[in-house]
Amino acid sequence: MSWNVSIIQMDIVFGDPEQNFLAAENWIKAACEGKETDIVILPELWTTGYDLTRLSEIGDSHAQKAISFFQKLAKTYQVHIIGGSVANKKDDGIYNTLLVINKEGQLVHTYDKLHLFQLMDEHLYLKSGSTTGLFTLDDEILAGMICYDIRFPEWVRTHTSKGAKVLFVSAEWPLARLVHWKALLIARAIENQCYIVACNRSGSDPKNEFAGHSLIIDPWGEVIGEAGEKQEILTRTIDLAKVTEVREMIPIFTDRKPEFY
Repeated sequence: MSWNVSIIQMDIVFGDPEQNFLAAENWIKAACEGKETDIVILPELWTTGYDLTRLSEIGDSHAQKAISFFQKLAKTYQVHIIGGSVANKKDDGIYNTLLVINKEGQLVHTYDKLHLFQLMDEHLYLKSGSTTGLFTLDDEILAGMICYDIRFPEWVRTHTSKGAKVLFVSAEWPLARLVHWKALLIARAIENQCYIVACNRSGSDPKNEFAGHSLIIDPWGEVIGEAGEKQEILTRTIDLAKVTEVREMIPIFTDRKPEFY
């Protein structure tokens, strides 16, 4: 199975969902129209940015607006959409929720961010999730995670040990820690022998400047695509047969001793 994956490294208008929905639609159109794109991915909290104090006002109730938005675009362009994450207002609080829509317009999976980043006050305004990021597209096992999650290798391994071949990451990662972004993602690819498709935002908000530098990394840890700091679409082809090849060559999953960990 080979896919053309497109990362939408967009800027986000702070606290303005209306403008961000318009921008996202234009970016998805640009990524798909006239091109053979199989999967697109958006950044973390792309509808609102980190306007955390206003999420109860501007968040998406049960993510219904974002889901409907992606369902329409997925069917229009016949593309799978890893819909970044949105501020999702549920009955018991607000979650940072990643959405997965297949090319038929079906909601395949939602994942609520497990690890909340205290340095940016997430724990004060968001609730932690309790489900995994595992999902399937075209009968392939994949996983989705959000930003800070990549600092927890045991969480990533929970998914790859169940067969995930690609880790899709949506993020708002600050420029100040760009070195960490690259190092962590390359390490996750090498130690899990999987593809990494990591979408970061560009631009800034009132408190942060963001790194951009979205990455596509193969199962050997080779960076096969890297964006700059500004808005752009990064597209590469990934071949999932390479995951099988690498895992057979260095069989870390059969050599693991989890009873000792």
